[in-house]
Amino acid sequence: MVLSDYYGRRVLVSRLLTPSRPDITVMPTMKVTATTVRCLRCNAVSSKKSAALPHQQYYCRHCLQLGRVSTLDQFYHAEEPNQFPVQKHPLSWRGRLSPLQSRVSATICQGMNDHQRQLLWAVTGAGKTEMIFSGLADAIARGERVAVASPRVDVCLELFPRLQKAFAGVPIALLHGRQEEKYHYRQLTICTTHQLLRFYHAFDNLVVDEVDAFPYAANEALLFATKQAVKEDGGILMMTATPGPVLLREARQQEMAVSYLPLRYHGYPLPQIDERLVGNWRKQLHRGRLPLVVYRQIEQWTTTKQRFLLFVPHVADLEPIAAALKKTCPSLKLTTVYAADPQRLAKVAAMRQHQVQALVTTTILERGVTFPGIDLGVLGADAPVFSSSALVQIAGRAGRAKERPTGKVCFWVSSCCRNVNEARRQIAALNRRGKRLRNELSLM
Repeated sequence: MVLSDYYGRRVLVSRLLTPSRPDITVMPTMKVTATTVRCLRCNAVSSKKSAALPHQQYYCRHCLQLGRVSTLDQFYHAEEPNQFPVQKHPLSWRGRLSPLQSRVSATICQGMNDHQRQLLWAVTGAGKTEMIFSGLADAIARGERVAVASPRVDVCLELFPRLQKAFAGVPIALLHGRQEEKYHYRQLTICTTHQLLRFYHAFDNLVVDEVDAFPYAANEALLFATKQAVKEDGGILMMTATPGPVLLREARQQEMAVSYLPLRYHGYPLPQIDERLVGNWRKQLHRGRLPLVVYRQIEQWTTTKQRFLLFVPHVADLEPIAAALKKTCPSLKLTTVYAADPQRLAKVAAMRQHQVQALVTTTILERGVTFPGIDLGVLGADAPVFSSSALVQIAGRAGRAKERPTGKVCFWVSSCCRNVNEARRQIAALNRRGKRLRNELSLM
């Protein structure tokens, strides 16, 4: 038994076993009442009937993807001791922040030092990751255990090499559901928000990126996991470009400190949406073709070798659309990707390494993933699956590179609709705020 495997963790062990050392605490997995069963990992409550196993034993069906929790098991836990080597200068990143980014970074540093509950509200492409580097570095220098969590595996995979480079001398753990490498105790952890369900009072400071994204937003189990993963006096920094109504209400009521940045790191505005009506495109797709206006734009991208993402409403749309494109644009090297795609990670990596020119994708790539210099299109942007906040995030994939701070964003719709109009309104409002901020700075 390696004791460090249990630091700040709740590890499932059969109830038939007993701890082999006194510094391991045994904790129950379920709380059973006369009529209900509550899981102490995800906090879900079930009726006894729905959670029943033979011989009056019970399990939780809500967090099965992390391994079955039942009354036949128990948790092993060891209190987090912060046993890390002293690192006075852990940050190896030598980049420079803009004056606005530096101001936000200083606020975040102070909040993490005070273990506050904070919100970083910044537009897509503002450089949120770079703005937390100093806060993470100070926490590591203090000997604290810290984590950066995101609802999306793709975001974690993008963050990992960036943080490895920024903190070259700090061992980092990467945890997600598809990870095959054995868990190791580390001072800095990057993980999906589902992996937080495995921790208990582990982190002195926790950063949660893309807090409004599925499946984190409004997921009671993951919100519970966030609170459980942090020490009782620990701090939480939430980051997003599109905060939902709950976060906005908490911000208005001053229940958390808020840092706001409506400008991208390179100072350019968010790309405006080019909305085009295409009629009943599904009827055309059934005949193996797409609307002419869509083809013309994709032919232009193909000819100029401009890389792009094409978002579609449903998984079932991926193959027919890809087939139609390959027939009309045979030189276009593309592939499809969706959440449950077994080759998802490899395909995203191929796009990142310029091995393909285009990805036809669902909303799985709407946020947190950066492909510098891309354009994008959304076919069926008026579909209910695309919320206004999702469309803002999708539009924000373009224009992120300093070398190409602008980009084309095409939304093809069957009819005018509220979600697209709201997305355009939000982008226009953010750009107005950013312009005012630039003007204020120029007068200083």
